[in-house]
Amino acid sequence: MTGKHIDRSITRRRAIAVTGGTVAVGGLAFAGYQSAFADTPKAAATDTSASASATSSSSTCMQLMTSVTEGPYYLDGALVRKDITEGKKGVPLTLRLTVVDATDGCTPVPGAAVEIWHCDAWGYYSGYTTANPGGSAPAESEDGSTANDKTYLRGYQIANGNGVVKFETIFPGWYTPRTCHIHVKVHTGGEKEDGTYEGGKVNFTGQLFFDDDIAQEVFVLEPYSRHTGTYTKLADDMVYDDTGASGGLLTLKAVHKKDPSKGYKGFLTLGIDPDAENTGAGSGTGGGTPPSGAPTGAPPSGAPTGTPPGGTSSGPASPSASS
Repeated sequence: MTGKHIDRSITRRRAIAVTGGTVAVGGLAFAGYQSAFADTPKAAATDTSASASATSSSSTCMQLMTSVTEGPYYLDGALVRKDITEGKKGVPLTLRLTVVDATDGCTPVPGAAVEIWHCDAWGYYSGYTTANPGGSAPAESEDGSTANDKTYLRGYQIANGNGVVKFETIFPGWYTPRTCHIHVKVHTGGEKEDGTYEGGKVNFTGQLFFDDDIAQEVFVLEPYSRHTGTYTKLADDMVYDDTGASGGLLTLKAVHKKDPSKGYKGFLTLGIDPDAENTGAGSGTGGGTPPSGAPTGAPPSGAPTGTPPGGTSSGPASPSASS
């Protein structure tokens, strides 16, 4: 599941031996689940799909991936919380990410804030619930959940002493013309304040991706199956670069091998350059075109512009933040 890799060596601020990939500008390295599988970065689970072991005792890191734009659906003020579902229906996904310093032997980065956001099972994003996801899908309001339309499927987690964060969410759906993905930002230097994360800088803006075969197994299940149309596979996506884990492809393990509805666990190591800064706002490559065809970085047609109704740019209202 790790795709293709090119082996090269490049000297950065410190001498780094790069395995499984090329160092590129941007500020983030992606690796497989070896160090993310356990809370301690020295515990490396054996997995043939993981192409690098990012541990505190290792001098090797995966390639640094070029940052991409944050896309049209980013909102400031996401809540610091582990469970971001808010009752949204879908196949459960436990996402475990490990943040390491790719310029310093893959040492953990405690205190780094990992922010994620993604669409629901029908392709709708909170704050933009009237944006057409393409194909044929029920209106977002028909899902029957108690989710807050301004905050669902968005959140921060602060890395522990081993650089590990963990989210409880659902397997994302899709929207035209994008493949299934999760947006991610890694922040450092700020702090938790009023239930969200304030200050510091964004070291990286990117996306996480899902194996086509697994996505297809999920999308025939309820409620995903109610969204019909042409799904974009990885090879045809405008953002995914076909470099496997180093390009953001998650390592996925089924909770129950014969029953996809039971959920998945997703793992990836995020190796950042703490000196880099990339907010993804109008920079980088290929943030992804929204369903309406509006340019990347602009709200889609039919979606609210600026602050979503009832929220603020510094912190949306309700529900309460949780650890």
